[in-house]
Formats: sequence, C-alpha cells, structure tokens
Amino acid sequence: MVSDEEIARLGAGLGELHRLLRRRTVARVDREPLPEAQVEVLLLVRATPGISGKEVARRLGTAPNTVSTLVRDLTDAGLLVRDRDPADRRVVRLRLTEAARRRIADHEVHRAALLTAALAELDPAARSAVLAAAPHLDALLTALRARP
Repeated sequence: MVSDEEIARLGAGLGELHRLLRRRTVARVDREPLPEAQVEVLLLVRATPGISGKEVARRLGTAPNTVSTLVRDLTDAGLLVRDRDPADRRVVRLRLTEAARRRIADHEVHRAALLTAALAELDPAARSAVLAAAPHLDALLTALRARP
C-alpha cells in the first residue's frame, strides 16, 4: 500500500519539477511567458486541431466564457486561428498558427536541453530509473484524465 507521505512527495515533486522546468525554459527562450491557461489551450489545440471552443472548455474543466477570453487573447497574439465550422456556423474551430508551432517547438527544444543536462548529472542507475518511469507517468496521466 502506498502511504500518504509517498503520495504527497510524488505530487510535490511533480509540481515543483513542472514549475522549475517552465521557469528555466522560459528564461532560456528569453521572451515573455504565456500564462499557464493559454499554454494549456495551445497544447490541446495542437493535439486536437479543429477542436471547438466548447470542447476545449469541457476538456480543461473551464467555463466557456473563460475559454472565449483565452482564445481571443491567443488570436490577438497571432498564435491561434478561429474558423467557423462549415456544417454549423455557430461553432468555432481552433487551429494553431505557424508562429504558435514555432514557439512551442522552440520551448520544447530548450526544455529538452535542460532535462538532458540534468539527467547527465545523475548516476546511471538513477537516470535509467527516471527514464523508465516515463511510460508509467503516461499511464498515471491516462488514469487521471479518465476521472472527473
């Protein structure tokens, strides 16, 4: 059985890892960071091109008016395009701009460089254990996504 302390340590560690990677990657990229909520929208649209604003709200567990504001801001920034669905003109379909694709790719290159350097500092057994955990973290994400 997993203890409450182990669960707390895992959650705290994953949260701090995410925050530290984000801060350090943004510093390396040397541009104004996007708010986390905007990043979530961009990553969801990248994974599901043509997704509707309503579906973004549902998947992110966010109010539709909040998503509308995020989409408007990302569109104004030149990172997102809104297209009317030809079958139902009331529905807006979202897709990334080339500028958004480049920005995400640049961010991922810098994040990968940070992770590569940090992993190189670990002893081989620890590095192997961390890398071997990746598929299990994917499974954990899948399990969490399936829950309300």
